[in-house]
Amino acid sequence: MKYISWNIDSINAALTGNSPRAALSREVLGSIAREEADIIALQETKLPAKGMNKKQAAVLGEYFPDYDIAWTSSCEPARKGYAGTMALYRKDLQVKADYPVIHAPEPMDCEGRLITLELPDYYFSLVYTPNAGDGLRRLEERQIWDRQYAAYLSQLAGEKPVIACGDYNVAHKEIDLAHPESNRRSPGFTDEEREGFTFLLEKGFTDTFRYLHGDIEGVYSWWAQRVRTSKINNSGWRIDYFLVSDGIKDKIVRSEMMDSGPRQDHTPLLLEMDF
Repeated sequence: MKYISWNIDSINAALTGNSPRAALSREVLGSIAREEADIIALQETKLPAKGMNKKQAAVLGEYFPDYDIAWTSSCEPARKGYAGTMALYRKDLQVKADYPVIHAPEPMDCEGRLITLELPDYYFSLVYTPNAGDGLRRLEERQIWDRQYAAYLSQLAGEKPVIACGDYNVAHKEIDLAHPESNRRSPGFTDEEREGFTFLLEKGFTDTFRYLHGDIEGVYSWWAQRVRTSKINNSGWRIDYFLVSDGIKDKIVRSEMMDSGPRQDHTPLLLEMDF
């Protein structure tokens, strides 16, 4: 089984935009489509509450004609066109989609951040974790989210194995970003956020990339758009993950970053499991 996760940073811009960046995004979508993954998880879709329009749906269908779609978007009282997630899954899979509420601080549960697919033998859950924000203004709420999310995944894992993925907005260890020394209190690298991710793993989950690749350095999933040379210089962060229940970690075959070419921001992740 093959899975892909990608923070797309606006599905509308990627599908129908006319900018050079939109063209790069479509190249990435083409690369994802060619992998023929069983499930594709997208974060930060930024769709309105009513979802895609006909043009967007048609373009997405051209890339992924053999997939069904589950999606959720930000709704009141949360900001419009904010966050949002989507899962595409092959039509021959037996899937039941759920949009869980984890009782996070308001309005996080209304921001379209979680989708869980139940399959016969396991759960597949995708997440777009809230950012701590400029000046760490949302750090306290983020800490509560981390605990609630860990409890939710742990509950799922008590029923059947879990594959979880997404943009977790945290670099777990110093080797997960290029410049740890200058980012000690930056959003995504505070002690609090890193401890939250450790707490999640201790609930019985494995970071699939580290499981296969050990303490390899210089491999990242995100490069800041605001810094033109961030990707050229590989000044990145690893903040996107595929996690699995400890009980199925021996099934991991591949866990790696896909090549997104010159496009900065997030790159897709690929996970392959041998069930």
